Amino acid sequence: MLESLSSGFQNLIRRLGGQGRLTEDNVKEALREVRMALLQADVNLSVARDFIKSVKGRALGEDVISGTDPGQMIIKIISDELIELMGPEAAPLEFQDQGPTVILMAGLQGSGKTTTCGKLAHQLKKAGKSVMLVAADLQRPAAVQQLQVLGDQLEVLVHAETGKTPPKVCEAAVKQATADGVDVVILDTAGRLHVDDELMHEVAEVARLTSPHEVILVCDAMTGQDAVNSAKAFNDRLELSGVILTKLDGDARGGAALSVKAITGKPIKFVGVGEKLDKLDVFYPERMADRILGMGDVVSLVEKAQEVIDEEEAQAQAEKMFLGSFTLQDFLELLQKVRSMGPIKDLMGMIPGMSQMQGLDVDEKEFDRNQAIIQSMTIKERSHPEILNVSRRKRIGRGSGVSLEQVNGLLRNFKMMKKQMQSMKKMGFLGNMLDPTRSVRKEKQKELDRMQKMGVNPMDLQQVKAFKQHVQREKARKARKEKARQKRKKR
Repeated sequence: MLESLSSGFQNLIRRLGGQGRLTEDNVKEALREVRMALLQADVNLSVARDFIKSVKGRALGEDVISGTDPGQMIIKIISDELIELMGPEAAPLEFQDQGPTVILMAGLQGSGKTTTCGKLAHQLKKAGKSVMLVAADLQRPAAVQQLQVLGDQLEVLVHAETGKTPPKVCEAAVKQATADGVDVVILDTAGRLHVDDELMHEVAEVARLTSPHEVILVCDAMTGQDAVNSAKAFNDRLELSGVILTKLDGDARGGAALSVKAITGKPIKFVGVGEKLDKLDVFYPERMADRILGMGDVVSLVEKAQEVIDEEEAQAQAEKMFLGSFTLQDFLELLQKVRSMGPIKDLMGMIPGMSQMQGLDVDEKEFDRNQAIIQSMTIKERSHPEILNVSRRKRIGRGSGVSLEQVNGLLRNFKMMKKQMQSMKKMGFLGNMLDPTRSVRKEKQKELDRMQKMGVNPMDLQQVKAFKQHVQREKARKARKEKARQKRKKR
């Protein structure tokens, strides 16, 4: 996701590392790198110019904290400007207190509009909303049937009629939803190969008859500036409330994600990151900026983990690991949960620093092979791998379609993992691992937030030391002021 753009910015971070101070020359050099990264990512030219101007204005007027790498200060400025460019905050859907919330979905053919309607319905249903999908795309062959199949999969209502125009179908659906007490109505309108008068007239008529609370344009992120241009054309003719970018997981450049808000003035509400119905994410500008700059996205990673692993189950697994009762069956269940979170490469990209590692190649098939090996074992063998002699291992290899060496490799790695867990237990790390939140208390989180605002890299010991000295001096000043105030009060 956005590999080209991310690579350009991370090259800049490496080049800026160790710069002695901020000068006009090294700021210009940094901005030249930024400009190249933006243009190669197919960012709109005017957006790129304005971005560079904003970064330059802030960088040359920025005070550098003593002990802080000036390169990190520029990265912090770039991060802030990226967030401002794409946000600055998430733009959630606005729901009505009375009656159904009507969401009109518009877009060109091939943008993934109908599938996105299904994904949005899935997300709303998970949030406890009742949903009605409305099949108003009467132009594309099988569009109505596709929406009905999605409705069956999700177990949500689908309103479809024949013999009426799309605007009349939508009007009747909203009336039906109001009578049935449905929370949200999603209108899947027709698309065209390009923006034309016929398309816009039909969508405008749907909007007139249904008075939608949200008008969302679905754009294919992989089309780059074409997506931005179509968003602008739609917004000029029909007031949008937001944009959904589909296929962002396949977009290596990222020009649309960076340009659409600046050009249209409308926020990105969601992004599609896969084909399955659960692959629609709320768009968080700050998290996206962190991923672009190679800083990871720990919050999203934790959220994905929480979707598939509940807290009690995680606690039980951690206890098993440290008590030595963690079996291959437990390992198999863990692998299956990790795989259900999405592509391993994307998950690795959410870990700070991992995306900056050169030559990092994740073999997705290795996870599948390991699952196949364990599934070829009996229940007893999974619980007691020590009974696996050569004969049993050969049988497992034949059953899973892998070599004996690959079976041995899995067992060797599993044994090594259990040994490491036991070593950590002896060293006293058990308590911390069984309570993963212990190290992220409120005070610590406040400190990390402040370090981020000041452009301090928490992984750089020199910067952290300088930051703590700065905080201590600040506390001392406050203490002196308070002491002086108390003396004045006594007088």
